[in-house]
Amino acid sequence: MRKLVSAFLIGGLFGLGIAVSGMINPAKVLNFFDIAGTWDPSLIFVMGGGLAVAFAGYRLVFGRREVPVFESAFALPTKSTIDRQMVGGAAVFGIGWGIAGFCPGASIPALGLGYSSTPVFVAAVIAGIVVARFARTRLAQPASA
Repeated sequence: MRKLVSAFLIGGLFGLGIAVSGMINPAKVLNFFDIAGTWDPSLIFVMGGGLAVAFAGYRLVFGRREVPVFESAFALPTKSTIDRQMVGGAAVFGIGWGIAGFCPGASIPALGLGYSSTPVFVAAVIAGIVVARFARTRLAQPASA
């Protein structure tokens, strides 16, 4: 129960930060990408603030704890190579973010704003996750003769 409450509070804090920074407004995000037009550099400061908090948080947590509070071990990535799958995923993420003005994390708090495109975007993200998992399991299975 404490794990669920913790996840809810952390998610709420993330959503509040996204809302306060204006990053749930797709027009603000798209203006960040419009360097030759109505460029809005404020997203740089939001990203910089997020990186600073993440850096401090990682240093604090990994410097003082051997295991997380609600799990038996930290779930850290073991793969460190840059491959086609990672580059392709990053490209799809960036293209989707540039087209829609949403990243998946900001789209969830934006559902409460009533933009008609937000539920469509969230549905597309869910569909993309399902298709990617399906493709990964299909590609991982050896072809039978």
